[in-house]
Amino acid sequence: MVQELTLHIPTDWNDVSLDRYLKLQNLLKQYADDEEATTAVLMVELCGLDAEYLKQVSIEDFLMLKNELSKFITRTDYELQRFVKWDGVEYGFEPNLSQMSYGAYLDISKFSSIAIDDNWVKIMNILYRPVTRKNGDMYEIEPYTLKDRTDIIRKWGMDIHFGTLFFFLLLSTDLVSSIPNFLKEVEHLPNIKQTLLKSGQLTRRLLNLPEETSRSSRK
Repeated sequence: MVQELTLHIPTDWNDVSLDRYLKLQNLLKQYADDEEATTAVLMVELCGLDAEYLKQVSIEDFLMLKNELSKFITRTDYELQRFVKWDGVEYGFEPNLSQMSYGAYLDISKFSSIAIDDNWVKIMNILYRPVTRKNGDMYEIEPYTLKDRTDIIRKWGMDIHFGTLFFFLLLSTDLVSSIPNFLKEVEHLPNIKQTLLKSGQLTRRLLNLPEETSRSSRK
């Protein structure tokens, strides 16, 4: 008797929540050196294919699933989403990072890195807060407090999370390339130069910028 299986094949990271992604990430670490096992984990976790039926899938269907997953799984073109609507509430990304509250900056800088790991949801909890006022492109969000909305943010699609991460990666790249060039123009102002150097170090710490990137930018 042939058994029919109904699978949900995601076509974009917006179909995958942060909770689901973190679980997938932890499983993939266990099979990092086994390509076949890695593919199997993706099919089980992303498509809902029961592990016991995996070996019964035809080669044709197996390759089809693998091809469909590969179409979106390596995408890196997600943009920052300034607004996220969830359960009737609109959340806004920190409108001006240079003017964020000291408490928000301090809490973010406590993390040793900005990466999509178990701490990522805490960073997003700081950066995204309910919109209180909006006028065209201008908007305000709730003042920063320690209010915990992580259970909500864990449900957001990974397109939102990747968009935020890529935003910081691009920002860090721009900062590293521009700060050394600007310093050449202020050689005669040692106090300003020292201040900018310290600022650059803090920025690299905040954005988890690899030291190798910093060195390469000075070549």
